[in-house]
Amino acid sequence: MAAEHHVNLLNATLINGLIVAIVVLIHHEVLIHLSGILSRMRQSHRFRLIAAVFGVLAAHTLQVWIFASAFYFMHHAEGWGQLAGNFSGSILDCVYFSFTTFTTLGYGDIEAFGILRFLTGIEALAGLVLITWSASFLFVEMQRYWPTR
Repeated sequence: MAAEHHVNLLNATLINGLIVAIVVLIHHEVLIHLSGILSRMRQSHRFRLIAAVFGVLAAHTLQVWIFASAFYFMHHAEGWGQLAGNFSGSILDCVYFSFTTFTTLGYGDIEAFGILRFLTGIEALAGLVLITWSASFLFVEMQRYWPTR
């Protein structure tokens, strides 16, 4: 039984690492493309900044859905643990849980059990880093395009 637990833990570590790698690469590519698009835009600085904010929000939403998909499949598969509480097992409940985890809001109305808890911690850490990265990107863009007084 202990050997099976170690295999599951190793598999969870590999899957979690893959998910984090995917969302980080997506974030990097979105910011690179956004930067290029913003530099070519001829609209007002306000429009460019709003476009940047929407681009960042879209990237984070995609990242949350990637984590939510992992929660959904791991919850419904054997040996990964489960989500419980105010949780029906639907993909939308997984998305809600993922949003609260990614943003580190964590209402606590849904709780992870078993190896699945590892993914919640990884998502919170990744969310914190990616949101901070987005804030830094938006700050630089604001400095670049904000009107001088």
